[in-house]
Amino acid sequence: MPESSLEPRRLCGADELADGGAGVRFTVKVEAREIGAFVVRYDGAAHAYLNQCAHVPMELDWQEGHFFDSTGLYLMCATHGATYAPDTGLCVGGPCRGAALVKLRTEEREGAVYWLPEPPFYPPEAT
Repeated sequence: MPESSLEPRRLCGADELADGGAGVRFTVKVEAREIGAFVVRYDGAAHAYLNQCAHVPMELDWQEGHFFDSTGLYLMCATHGATYAPDTGLCVGGPCRGAALVKLRTEEREGAVYWLPEPPFYPPEAT
């Protein structure tokens, strides 16, 4: 994979993410597959994960970009009801208790949220 593909990728403006609110979806590449991912804000910080339940690899959001439960305190799988701590991705309830979402590195700077690609996750090829 060329070094340039490991450049930080802008996901959204920092003000587009509200604590416990809607997230922003994006995709990453693992080997030859593109996999959905998302970033949300919790307790003032941005957190990004692969959009796959730790129980069965299905997307979490119940509506596009909606990952939090009704309280805004936990990420929730719409299919299985598994609940996850938004800051660590650890499953705290449901069929996958003790497992975790796959966390992706992010940073906030200059009013934006960036994903920091690192092996084995890369940006999809430009089309």
